[in-house]
Amino acid sequence: MTITGIAAIGAGLAVLGAGLGIGRIGGSAMEAIARQPEATGKIQTAMIIAAALIEGAALFAVVVSLLVA
Repeated sequence: MTITGIAAIGAGLAVLGAGLGIGRIGGSAMEAIARQPEATGKIQTAMIIAAALIEGAALFAVVVSLLVA
C-alpha cells in the first residue's frame, strides 16, 4: 500500500469518526430536549458548538492526512 492509500484511509477514518460523534451528539441532545423541553435553547447551543468543534478537528485531520500524501 502506498502512502497515498494510507492517507486516504486516514482521511476516511477522520470523516467516519466525525460522523459518529455528531450523530451521538444529536441523539443525546434530542433525548435531553425530550426530558427537559424548557431547556431547548441551551441544549441546542451546546450541541451546535460541540458539533462545530468536532467538524473542525475532522477537517484538520483530513487536511493533515492529505498533506502527507
